[in-house]
Amino acid sequence: MNTLSQKTISVSKEAAYAQKGWVVIDAEGQILGRMCSKVAKILRGKYKPCFTPNQDCGDNVIIINADKVQLTGKKMTDRVYIRYTGYPGGQRFSTPEEELKKNSAKLLTKVVRGMLPKNRLGDRLITNLHVFAGAEHNMQAQQPKVIDINTLK
Repeated sequence: MNTLSQKTISVSKEAAYAQKGWVVIDAEGQILGRMCSKVAKILRGKYKPCFTPNQDCGDNVIIINADKVQLTGKKMTDRVYIRYTGYPGGQRFSTPEEELKKNSAKLLTKVVRGMLPKNRLGDRLITNLHVFAGAEHNMQAQQPKVIDINTLK
């Protein structure tokens, strides 16, 4: 067998190797961290055979029912998110319970963003995530496929 005849195909912007699709994920009753790690893999394209680490070859993800996501144990009330406004005495604290009541889409986006690369690629990938608090979304024109997140590893 001639080993020089085999090539590894890398996805590039010019080539149409990466077929980006649209998927819908229902977050009702799902555990937050477990679901978001699978969403990050879908956004990155790791479930596709044409995965290239330095390119955006993942699918666009629509998450519905974001306000019905769950956390295990007492994390809903005991975990604390800290942010800083930039002013003296401007340290603000919040729990996941408060974040879900205020803006559940922001919480899921923050969790998924933490699981993506911390560079320009991660900034591009997070724009492929669309989170909706309710069961309705406005992305019907893209004809997304509904997938069961529990079947993925």
